[in-house]
Amino acid sequence: MKILIIEDEQPAAARLIAALEQTSGNIDVQAVLSSVAESVNWLRNHEMPDLILMDIELTDGRSFRIFDEINIECPVIFSTAYDEYWQEAFEHNSIDYLLKPIKPEKLEAALKKYETLKLHFTGSFEQLKTWEQQPKGYKKRFLIKRGTDYISLKTTDIAYCYAAHKIVCLVDGQGSKYLLDKSLADLERDLDPAVFFRLNRKYLANINAILKLKSLGKGKLQVELSPPAGEEVVVSAEQTASFKDWMDA
Repeated sequence: MKILIIEDEQPAAARLIAALEQTSGNIDVQAVLSSVAESVNWLRNHEMPDLILMDIELTDGRSFRIFDEINIECPVIFSTAYDEYWQEAFEHNSIDYLLKPIKPEKLEAALKKYETLKLHFTGSFEQLKTWEQQPKGYKKRFLIKRGTDYISLKTTDIAYCYAAHKIVCLVDGQGSKYLLDKSLADLERDLDPAVFFRLNRKYLANINAILKLKSLGKGKLQVELSPPAGEEVVVSAEQTASFKDWMDA
């Protein structure tokens, strides 16, 4: 399997290569690239690899910019220290999304997923991309434990979710809070992106819970939620454009 690595941290790249060498597959690392510009230049002048392992945050910007310059015709496994880019990653040929530091068993599982998909789709990446882009089912309710009891909470009743001290809370329209044994990244995958948006690393909100937006300058937006969040909720300048597009959809 011909693999291209796009990773700007040399120690991380070295660990990735070492992990690849320990896998059961026949791996041929074509190159290790560290920037958007270097990656675009390499891809323009070389045959497309079978698979790309791509870091998201590079020295000259996010690797998503590579797709603006090159028609990448192979699957991509993204890696990052953050869990907030998974949705955008799956819009760019992604078949998996690994959080750093990458565990060898997670990498092995991602490579096996590639091989399985390749066999299933008889080597046609166009079919694979079509499969990835098909509508996915989203959760309609959550079973939540409260003391010795369990309650069923409909996703339509969730106003927003937030993370605090490694704990995730769901807040319903009446302001009641429920602890959930899931990460915000997990919830973001479970909930319909047409209805829920990741405002920042701490908050995931239902569009119906957003009352008002206020410009804070430098491209940032303050979001007023209902019920009130009890603290300032800010959308970063980098997320503002996507957030506005989502609100206007």
